[in-house]
Amino acid sequence: MVMKTIDFRSNTLPAGFYWFNPPASYRLDDGLTLVTRAETDFWQRTHYGFRRDDGHCLLTRVSGDFSIETETRCRYEAQYDQCGLMIRSDSNHWIKCSVEYEDDSLSRLGSVVTNGGYSDWATQDLPSLRDTMRYRINKRGADFLIECAAGDDPWRQMRIAHLNYGGESLEIGLYACSPIGKSFQCRFNYLDIGAGNWRPTS
Repeated sequence: MVMKTIDFRSNTLPAGFYWFNPPASYRLDDGLTLVTRAETDFWQRTHYGFRRDDGHCLLTRVSGDFSIETETRCRYEAQYDQCGLMIRSDSNHWIKCSVEYEDDSLSRLGSVVTNGGYSDWATQDLPSLRDTMRYRINKRGADFLIECAAGDDPWRQMRIAHLNYGGESLEIGLYACSPIGKSFQCRFNYLDIGAGNWRPTS
């Protein structure tokens, strides 16, 4: 797979990309800016009991191993506003990573891995000071390395996870949602998709 950098400078969506649950609005101008619809989310069952699959994704379909990376800039409005990367097989098997906003002092950097229709949530607290974050996911087989970086800081590991999906391909791309709010505005400065660079340790 050849590395492809998408900067969204065109006035049309990149070739091969499509919306899953289109947002309330979006704009392409050297970046993708979107506004969420009210009470949108991705979650399956665990702890809370509910099932939600109506957040917004800009996706493309790929096969084999890959690396995907983006940088986000957000204007948080309500608790749980979030945007980041999405890896998706179907509503019961997917991965997302992002910062979820709590309030003006605290947010949660986290990732959700959903297998067999049950979501988990791995988090760490961080101050609600930075509005720009980078996220990267590398796939090797059915295993995924999820990383983040604030600004120009080095990449740091969030987790390694396994996805129990069937089939030869996955949908990958960008996502955003506002579980209890509306009109959350976020921006994706670029999207890089290329060959995976996660190597075995031995």
